[in-house]
Amino acid sequence: MTKTTLTEAIQKRLNEGEKAFIPYIMGGDGSLKEQILFLQSAGATAIEVGIPFSDPVADGPTIQRAGERALQNGLTLRTILEELTVIRDEVTIPLIIMSYINPILSYGIDAFAQACTKSGVYGLIAPDVPLEESELLENALLETDVALVQLVSLTSPPGRIEKIVAAGEGFIYAVTVNGITGVRDGFNDQLEQHLKHLKNISPVPVLAGFGISTPEQVKSVGSLADGVIVGSAIVEAFHQNELEKIQELVQASKKEVLN
Repeated sequence: MTKTTLTEAIQKRLNEGEKAFIPYIMGGDGSLKEQILFLQSAGATAIEVGIPFSDPVADGPTIQRAGERALQNGLTLRTILEELTVIRDEVTIPLIIMSYINPILSYGIDAFAQACTKSGVYGLIAPDVPLEESELLENALLETDVALVQLVSLTSPPGRIEKIVAAGEGFIYAVTVNGITGVRDGFNDQLEQHLKHLKNISPVPVLAGFGISTPEQVKSVGSLADGVIVGSAIVEAFHQNELEKIQELVQASKKEVLN
């Protein structure tokens, strides 16, 4: 099956002269339903829902702490997918699961793929599954509309970038920093050229993520790509109940701000 829903949601935003904005939340760190519906009403293009895991190798301290809180609340991949299924009729934008491979293996890959379809999930990001090992996930998702989103790092060699982009579904997740997630003051001088190259060769939209935490960064990095993914700043703002900060981040991708 061609994976269209996630790409179309991003393309619709681009066609309206705006940039895509995908916020990340940690499933189970606060009310999942309230956070999703708030982000939807604020104007998010799609929402990335993180699955709490005991060894989150790609995550910085803010998201690690959120994952610890979710685990203490008893949240798992299964309970999160069940909750997403319950609220599916209220959610009008695509949801994306961000999970390390262990919870998916524990759930059962085929059962996970079926649960995603039932719960309104249209994308999967598995940061510890390299392209060479992604066939297992690809096969399970083959008959679904769940796009397996590929990550491209700043240090990936040109040949590998081409292979990753060729396998891209939904969008290409362009990692903007070398290292883990978290707030950054600035970005590598090579980022502009990196994003420009990815946009030139990618058949699907290119979104930039990791380290984007202010409205100014949403606008500046977003101007180089098709949109941005914001994680730690969203997670911390929800934790501190600073909802206005979240609205400001989402609004920075809007047409009236970009023009």
